[in-house]
Amino acid sequence: MAEPTAAPAPKTKSQGIGSWVGMLVDVGLPWIAFTLVYGFSDHNLKLALIVALSSAAVVAVFRLVRRKPIASVVAGFIGVGISAWTANKTGQAQDAFLPGILLNAGYGLLYLVTIVTRYPLFGLLYGVITQTWLAWRKDADLFRGLNRVTIVFAAQVATRLSVMVPLYLAHNVNALGIAKIALGLPFYAVTLWVAYKVLRGSMPEDKWDEVKDTFAHMLRGTQPKKDPEKEQA
Repeated sequence: MAEPTAAPAPKTKSQGIGSWVGMLVDVGLPWIAFTLVYGFSDHNLKLALIVALSSAAVVAVFRLVRRKPIASVVAGFIGVGISAWTANKTGQAQDAFLPGILLNAGYGLLYLVTIVTRYPLFGLLYGVITQTWLAWRKDADLFRGLNRVTIVFAAQVATRLSVMVPLYLAHNVNALGIAKIALGLPFYAVTLWVAYKVLRGSMPEDKWDEVKDTFAHMLRGTQPKKDPEKEQA
């Protein structure tokens, strides 16, 4: 008789922190490489772009070899590729940061439109994830919480733009590189913490557990498991 397979060990807090650090290295390494090489090579743009793309490719291969998820690495590689193409096309080093600035501006506009129209983006996402669609708008607590979370993420984008745009206009490439790294995953982690606190403070105790789980699935892009007992009720 075959021995029962042991259940997978639960993910510890240290492992969770480790994964965040790994993501920070994966996404931030190409930009660190670009900034350092550009600064120490007497502003050799092509060399800096080649090193940035190469480091992104190395990270992707390393994750593939270790059979680790590469979704964030692929997205980062595509982003670096677009940025490299833009800077190489114009010949201006600061234009490596232009696609990211425009992307953030697009996000900011999307957040603003959904907030002003009272269909906050995180409310729409919540409706899709839970398949309750617009039912959250009839729940005052849920509407208030999801609207506040959308405002938090809108403030995140506004902060990035308020720092990056003046540096871009000043052609300050070294400062742009530092800001790009600092306002990337570290700043995103702070935003998640603030959003969590804001959402928690908006929810009564009896609703919090369900909303917390759904919010976690929303950020991961996964679907919460359905409870058969609730469906039969």
